[in-house]
Amino acid sequence: MMNLSGEPRTDEKGLMVPLQNYGVRCMSMGFLVDEKSAVVWRGLMVMSAINDLLRKVKWAPLDFLVVDMPPGTGDTQLSISQQVPIDGAVIVSTPQDIALIDARKGVDMFQKVKVPVLGLVQNMSVFCCPNCSHQTHIFGKDGALKMAEELGVTHLGDIPLHVSIRETSDAGKPIVVSSPTSPEAEAYRSVARKVLEALSRPKPSA
Repeated sequence: MMNLSGEPRTDEKGLMVPLQNYGVRCMSMGFLVDEKSAVVWRGLMVMSAINDLLRKVKWAPLDFLVVDMPPGTGDTQLSISQQVPIDGAVIVSTPQDIALIDARKGVDMFQKVKVPVLGLVQNMSVFCCPNCSHQTHIFGKDGALKMAEELGVTHLGDIPLHVSIRETSDAGKPIVVSSPTSPEAEAYRSVARKVLEALSRPKPSA
């Protein structure tokens, strides 16, 4: 999605130097293993890999460090929550009921480990026909919005299901770069602005 590939080099201190494009530094297990090989790790192996990606990478200086985690409430989420201070979690879910089950568990887990939940993003909220612009709620309508209201968390915004997002992502040129004035790019910027607003709010005292 970021048009990056290859194994990161290491600096004189042995730290991995993240790959960079569009002003964003990226590090992924995908850079370190064969792209055709599955990473089948649990427990201590996951914790070790997470530690390497967090502490053995030359990240600084950064404005923000965003960690894209897999769905669920397993070893990855718990390890990160325990190893580093986290300013907030953003839960991403499609609107249908089966996906919202995992999203609800995610909110509950982060609340239990005292990580602030900044809000919920409704992904693939509506299909936009590229020919006639007709909108169809393939995965249901406003499921994530309703759940956010029910749980008392912020609805950060909706990302539509649009072919241009898929095409530009596959091409390694994100929609906010390739078509910055499009409604789809604005949807991402709107979510980002709300995340920044949530991070700027005073944290409640313990």
